[in-house]
Amino acid sequence: MVVLNKIYTKTGDAGETALGNGVRVAKHDLRVTAYGTADELNANLGVARLHSSGDMDCMLSRIQNDLFDLGADLCRPAMERDTEAEHPPLRIILAQVTRLESEIDGMNANLETLRSFILPGGSPLSTHLHTCRTIARRAERLCVELATMETINPEAVKYLNRLSDWFFVAARTANNNGKNDVLWVPGANR
Repeated sequence: MVVLNKIYTKTGDAGETALGNGVRVAKHDLRVTAYGTADELNANLGVARLHSSGDMDCMLSRIQNDLFDLGADLCRPAMERDTEAEHPPLRIILAQVTRLESEIDGMNANLETLRSFILPGGSPLSTHLHTCRTIARRAERLCVELATMETINPEAVKYLNRLSDWFFVAARTANNNGKNDVLWVPGANR
């Protein structure tokens, strides 16, 4: 259970923050940057949801919750015996990855095959989802880099990889099932 009765603590005034296991690290630590980027993605997703409704909004709501799970996962360094911890950490699991895959397949079934790269644009929702896609890719790159230095949950990396694909397909869906996609015209301004 989370209890937030005081928002400022002053414990980070010297440039450090506490990870989920209590260890203090610099605020520029790669782990902090990775879960901070997941938080940035979640905030941008909140803006995208201003333009969503119905099934799309339900899917986006689930992803927002997943992103908090991801942040909780990343802020707690992996331990060999997570299940033996006094408070076992929350980790991204395969079911969250496979749910994204199922949703991608469902949306993609309604889209025509792409014959060109597309530019971010079209509807407001599509444009915001493209922004989310690029932030998800950055979060993935940071997690992959972190994984070269420390052990992290491999499902977290898989989740972010699928999530950026999810945002791409959802952005096309938000553009009238791709009919309003903005196509890239190579060399158009030469």
